[in-house]
Amino acid sequence: MRIALITPYGPEYQNGNWHTAARWATFLREAGHRVDIATAWNGLPADVMIALHARRSASAIHAFTAKHPDRPLIVVLTGTDLYRDIRHDPDAQQSLELAHRLVVLQEKGVEEMAPELAAKTRVIYQSAPDIPRQPPSQDHFEVLVIGHLREEKDPYRTALAAALLPEHSRIRITHLGRALSTEMEEEAKLLQSQIPRWRWLGEMPHEAVIDRLSRAHLMVVSSRMEGGANVICEALAAGVPVIASDIPGNIGMLGDTYPGYYPVGDEQGLAQLLSRAESDGDFYAGLASLCHARRVLMTPEREATSVRQLVVEFETRPVC
Repeated sequence: MRIALITPYGPEYQNGNWHTAARWATFLREAGHRVDIATAWNGLPADVMIALHARRSASAIHAFTAKHPDRPLIVVLTGTDLYRDIRHDPDAQQSLELAHRLVVLQEKGVEEMAPELAAKTRVIYQSAPDIPRQPPSQDHFEVLVIGHLREEKDPYRTALAAALLPEHSRIRITHLGRALSTEMEEEAKLLQSQIPRWRWLGEMPHEAVIDRLSRAHLMVVSSRMEGGANVICEALAAGVPVIASDIPGNIGMLGDTYPGYYPVGDEQGLAQLLSRAESDGDFYAGLASLCHARRVLMTPEREATSVRQLVVEFETRPVC
């Protein structure tokens, strides 16, 4: 089949949407499909459209269904889709109605859907290949935060938590990710000058990010909104335990009973969990064990099978 795969962000952004699109294109091409990735639909023939982001890809979604109302449309929902846009934005809401299938990236996502939409929704966890574990630093307890500096990520929460850690703590927090505004960059530089435990290194090549992750003791996902963070998949692939805000997108990735959640926006709660992970070996081992158990949901083999099955459902429909 010929598949139009629409993502609102191209490779220059190196964000979650792009990485998802690139992985899915690989899985589908390996299954024998022809996949064209684009940020907008150019009208070229396609048997199926897979569109990431109900709101940002709405123009492509609407153009495709206007021209090919009977051809399969699959819409993949992001965090801002699930937890903001589909509640208020008419374009996002219309995308859901037009879709033959909806995809959410973690199990809690289905709970955001009305019953008639939930019936056509599939859960597909993202994935990362195994990342060989490297010896972590003996001098520091290295905590990593991975993500561009944007409001939805609550990017400075770990910096504020770092300022609350006891003086004897060996925790050092490194944030990797590009500032998406001048204001964000200025704030990051100011915090870095004031909080010695926290440093912002900006954007780095993905290979360098993975190398740092493989050596980290812990990763923090501080977001206010997530559809299903791929950095959690990468942390689990590297055997690195996660501390996360208690939002549905993180709970859907790590499970309801995971003990590594703190109240979103609460730097004191985050600081307490960081201190406990550093000082309480049993607690740290428990986080690691639970993350290892969730890893089975986020392997490339499982994601590839789920993505290919999604398309197989429609292979009997007319093609171009």
